[in-house]
Amino acid sequence: MASLWKHLWIFVLHLDSSASFQQQPASSKTSVVQESNMRMRNEEQLVFAVELENLHLSQRKLLQTTGAALPFSPLKVESNGEPCILFQARKFSLRFEKQKPVDLTELTFSPQKLVDTRESLCQQETATLVMRFGDVENLGDLSIRFQLSNTFYESSGQWWFSVDRVSVLTNSSEVVFNATDVYAPASSSYRCLHVSSLQRYSGLLLPSTEQAQRWAITFIDFQIQAFNISSGRFSPASNCSTVLTPAILMGLITSLILLLVLAYALHMVVHLKHIEHDDDQKADIYFPQSPEQLDRCCEESCTEKNGM
Repeated sequence: MASLWKHLWIFVLHLDSSASFQQQPASSKTSVVQESNMRMRNEEQLVFAVELENLHLSQRKLLQTTGAALPFSPLKVESNGEPCILFQARKFSLRFEKQKPVDLTELTFSPQKLVDTRESLCQQETATLVMRFGDVENLGDLSIRFQLSNTFYESSGQWWFSVDRVSVLTNSSEVVFNATDVYAPASSSYRCLHVSSLQRYSGLLLPSTEQAQRWAITFIDFQIQAFNISSGRFSPASNCSTVLTPAILMGLITSLILLLVLAYALHMVVHLKHIEHDDDQKADIYFPQSPEQLDRCCEESCTEKNGM
């Protein structure tokens, strides 16, 4: 688009210049003045064309940056020389009551790695991500702690890891947020656009106490993985809107079992009513008598009449 505008303006400049040479007056002085004015005009148009091209290039670059990669690399926690937890977010902020939010993104993910994760722990079925920031603005000795677990569910036949809770610790208090529906298969990473304690972001982090309700913690473009990390990179992500959690699987299996039991009970009730109806019909069935029995009945009736 920018090159098209540029060629169009060059074509207009050629037309103007050719027209100026064809319409030169006889006076040489007037011709020189018109020629200088025409050159100034052409230079202004050329400058405008260049500025227009730069504007289109800048707009195109802005469009290309939409959906670009995250500004920092993931935070890695290693165990025995191998990464065991990967954590990343486009924005990580913390707010107490109505105070100004504290942006922890750069402190957490910048190449300088100002956050301290040495207290983190990785085991086979549990993991703890501890991020110590120290004094940040008006928050003294700030720490953020993720508690993760790895569980095998027989209903799905595979291992699932989950974020169980997120804790915010300062030198004065500790508040806990219980994580809900933050699950992913152990072979995948978990990703969600918003993981927050705010209701407008679906409230995946629920305050456990009244004190925790005074805090707000928000992650934008959140991604985490633990327990099964290969090559130090995230595995294919399970999005929060499409993850089939073990709780949902158990609910579906339980509902299916109840439906089967109900269908069998209805079948038995219908079968019993059918048997009872057949027994009532059998009591009213008329069995025809043989000719000998009919003759005997007639003789008995005749003898009774004669005796009378």
